Amino acid sequence: MIRTASSIRTLVKSLRAISSFSQIGVGARNSYNSGAVSSLQQVIRPSTYGEDEYADVDWDNLGFGITPADYMYINQSTKDGEFHQGQLSRYGALELSPAAGVLNYGQGLYEGTKAYRKEDGRLLVFRPDQNALRMKMGADRICMPCPSVDQFVDAVKQVALANKRWTPPPGKGTLYIRPLLMGSGPIMGLAPAPEYTFLIYCSPVGNYFKEGFAPLNLYVEDEFHRATRGGAGGVKSITNYAPVLKAIARAKGNGYSDVLYLDSVHKRYLEEVSSCNIFVLKGGVISTPAAIGTILQGVTRKSIIEIASDQGYQVEERAVAVDELAEADEVFCTGTAVGVASVGSITYQGKRLEYKVGAETVAQQLYSTLEGIKSGAIEDKKGWVVEI
Repeated sequence: MIRTASSIRTLVKSLRAISSFSQIGVGARNSYNSGAVSSLQQVIRPSTYGEDEYADVDWDNLGFGITPADYMYINQSTKDGEFHQGQLSRYGALELSPAAGVLNYGQGLYEGTKAYRKEDGRLLVFRPDQNALRMKMGADRICMPCPSVDQFVDAVKQVALANKRWTPPPGKGTLYIRPLLMGSGPIMGLAPAPEYTFLIYCSPVGNYFKEGFAPLNLYVEDEFHRATRGGAGGVKSITNYAPVLKAIARAKGNGYSDVLYLDSVHKRYLEEVSSCNIFVLKGGVISTPAAIGTILQGVTRKSIIEIASDQGYQVEERAVAVDELAEADEVFCTGTAVGVASVGSITYQGKRLEYKVGAETVAQQLYSTLEGIKSGAIEDKKGWVVEI
């Protein structure tokens, strides 16, 4: 079980007037109750930093790695599976029972979203309600209680605001926000855990791929499969990711950026890349594999489908045969971490296929529109952006 911290120190000057604190169990780090975001805006001001100061980070050389921000959020369920008020805590290690459901049976989910800093200093988060809804769907699939959409979104806002100094300057990167839901209670027999923990941590990040914005070179994997029908490939279960590590390592060892997986039944239809969805453009038609159980319903995927439709493209969600790659004009990937990434080549059964890349591509056009909305440079007419 997560245990109570042994001591509490003052985190911000404004909190000195508060007479009591409610602790949560996080190793030996300190914590305090966090109320609604409106209250948080009044009290979360790290005492040693000015409101407009940045953390000591080399913003020009951000990769996609862990640079822990100051605070994380934790909310533990009650015995009846309800989530109530969560808490902000200093970032730190968790202490779990060796018998925790997440450790023994993989009962866990994660999400990912980002906070952008505008030129005027305000923070924007893109469609966190969609991440909340996807987490609820995933929690139902693997028998876990889940925070409400409002609880999820409020927690994301709290974490983003508390870690504002870790949000990169405009154009230098984003604050990647990682919500986790896990069975933290001990369980011996194969069954749902008795207690659950919802937590969020974050880190400033740059581009997901080491190539930066260079076109990706993908390898079509026809030995290993990412997901099977009836499995949990359509939700962000933590169990979906370790099985792809071997295929990724082999592909990267041969000079490829990532792996493109085929369906496990016919072994001829595109599924998705290890960490993102895939789109294929031919003429004015954009096709993407239908999310029917084995493919993740990406928030970026959903957004790009709508943006492309608005721009006059015919978008089809359907079974896309691997043979269609030979006739494609462009191929690109989408995801929270990768954004919209052009694919320069795909290698399948020893044959290398190349695609159009560069500033004049449809992929770049869609990327520019999406990032403009996310960062506030383009007017958000859809209500997708949440301002903190």
